[in-house]
Amino acid sequence: MNGDDLRQLLLNKWGRSYDIQIRRTQGKIFVQVMWKYLEQVSFPLSEAEYLEHLNTVASYIHGWGGVEQVQNYIHQTHERPRVGKVINIPLELGGRASEWMLEDF
Repeated sequence: MNGDDLRQLLLNKWGRSYDIQIRRTQGKIFVQVMWKYLEQVSFPLSEAEYLEHLNTVASYIHGWGGVEQVQNYIHQTHERPRVGKVINIPLELGGRASEWMLEDF
């Protein structure tokens, strides 16, 4: 998975290029689909910056072995990002989880 694949996944599901963030909370890592999206006039990134950001996020997801987890969650969810409501996708990192808890995002 790369940034283009991630963007296409979002477009196929919701029709918008939503922002994606990675958050660590309560000892877990979550991929968050935010409510802001590239097609908004007020979106803070250019398209090139957005794609670069998605490539970075996708490389983390790939490195953690979470591609299928993210794809399956997005395909199966009935939730929709909206103002003040993000979609939290928990990543199960298995036995290697402690390796990633030391790093700051």
